[in-house]
Amino acid sequence: MKTKTSLLALAAAATLVAGPALAQFQDRALRLSVPVPKEHPMGQGARTVMACALEKSGGKLKINAVYDGALGNDVAATQSARSGSLDMYITSTAPLVGVLPAIGVFDLPFLFSNEKEADAVLDGKAGQYFNEKLVGVGLVNLGWWENGFRHATNSRRPIQRMEDFEGVKMRVMQNNIFIDTFKTLGSNAVPMAFSEVYSALETKTVDGQENPFANIENSKFYEVQKYLTLTKHAYSPLVFLMSKKTWDGLSPQERTAMVDCGAKGRDDERRINRESAAASLANLKSKGMQVNEISAPEMQRIRDKTKGVYETHGKAIGDEAINLVFGELKRIRGN
Repeated sequence: MKTKTSLLALAAAATLVAGPALAQFQDRALRLSVPVPKEHPMGQGARTVMACALEKSGGKLKINAVYDGALGNDVAATQSARSGSLDMYITSTAPLVGVLPAIGVFDLPFLFSNEKEADAVLDGKAGQYFNEKLVGVGLVNLGWWENGFRHATNSRRPIQRMEDFEGVKMRVMQNNIFIDTFKTLGSNAVPMAFSEVYSALETKTVDGQENPFANIENSKFYEVQKYLTLTKHAYSPLVFLMSKKTWDGLSPQERTAMVDCGAKGRDDERRINRESAAASLANLKSKGMQVNEISAPEMQRIRDKTKGVYETHGKAIGDEAINLVFGELKRIRGN
């Protein structure tokens, strides 16, 4: 008989039933793939998890992080984790759409207005809904982390009007919603793994890309990009995922420790990401990037133009996911 009780809640319950005599830690070394440099807030959050796991297990549960996507890009890491050849990884939700189309709801343009809304949705029943869906594709989510609001950069011109997107070759994530969003705005959208972006910008294979401030700073895109436009066109959640095959091999106490440590890493990663945003932007300016905002009327034109993306991808995402997320947003906004 199926139960709506979450897998993570079951882990905690199992620990209580087993008691300290039966719930034990074993010596383990788990591999964690981090797609960015260790200085990134994501890397700092990963180190919080690593230290937490060691502390809770008395030094037995070791997590070995590998940075800069050295173990494979997001799509490859997803495949490896589902097969059990990779224990854990951190990724944006966008590359998961291929295995879980409903999670594409978070890629829709201009979905969230601020971080408070995002936290309420992701840490609430909508986030739990997707946690359960992820288990079905062989992945266990240990926490909703944050990549943050995404902004556009390019080497050709400042983007001040919707028409300025036209003809710009924009690298986007390997995700049809992002591709269609920028195509709708007139750009030539080029899907590409994050690890390949710097080289593509340097060689002018693409003119621009879109990412949160921390990614732009830590990957030194300022060396190959002149213009940064504060578009805030999408909020990019992160998921801290464990292979279900690895999860199934953990004891109840080990599972509970990983859930607790994932949440601790989430809190640190979100805090660091948000606290560093202003400093990152200031640093990007000091490195020579020209930063501009788009006027409110022009932003409304852009939002209106991208509404068709909702209609195009609504069927693939599914009414259940869309109604849940938009219902939560309506409740949070009080209307």
